[in-house]
Amino acid sequence: MGNSFIGKYRTDYEFRTFSGAWLSFGITVLFAVYNGYLGITQGSLWHGSIAIYYMLLAVIRGIILLSERKIRTQDNKNKARLRTFLISSAFLLLLNIALICPIALMVKFEKPVQMSLIPAIAMAAYTTYKIVMASVNFGSKKKKLSGNILISELRAISLIDAIVSVLSLQNTLIMVMDSAESMLTLSAVTGGAMYAFVLMITIRLLIRKPRTE
Repeated sequence: MGNSFIGKYRTDYEFRTFSGAWLSFGITVLFAVYNGYLGITQGSLWHGSIAIYYMLLAVIRGIILLSERKIRTQDNKNKARLRTFLISSAFLLLLNIALICPIALMVKFEKPVQMSLIPAIAMAAYTTYKIVMASVNFGSKKKKLSGNILISELRAISLIDAIVSVLSLQNTLIMVMDSAESMLTLSAVTGGAMYAFVLMITIRLLIRKPRTE
């Protein structure tokens, strides 16, 4: 069974994408809970706002993954996937709006929680994982195009997740090093540029004509 799973994971692009999305879903839920805990117990607006982002991200992935399991048993897969795409896209727009608060707080260096190296290491590991996965998906895009519109959405979400992870890591390192004044310009530039990139990815996903099987 193990060899069968590994073989399918290597050869089936859709299977690999959805398997990775399930793993990302679990990790996203954990980060939402962790940041939500800090937001409530420490009175941290930044952690509370980033927890909302992670919760929305988990909801989007959950909608896609659970819907896909049901869709595969249906006859009209195209229509069902398009409906799922439209619903999850609405949450994606909310996610873009929700990102305004944590990015603004990061630029203003409002960091009421004193953090240790452990959260920084955890965030660095998570960021590295997301960047690697997003890069692999991007590199496979032209070689293994899928007619499943939800695959395209998962790729876009994965890239957005990687971008926001970089911002979260930057803010975590600033908290640990306590170097707000020297990082002010860099934080403002990177925050604005990466949010613009997130908006570009979202708009491109929404305006492109959906590909269906």
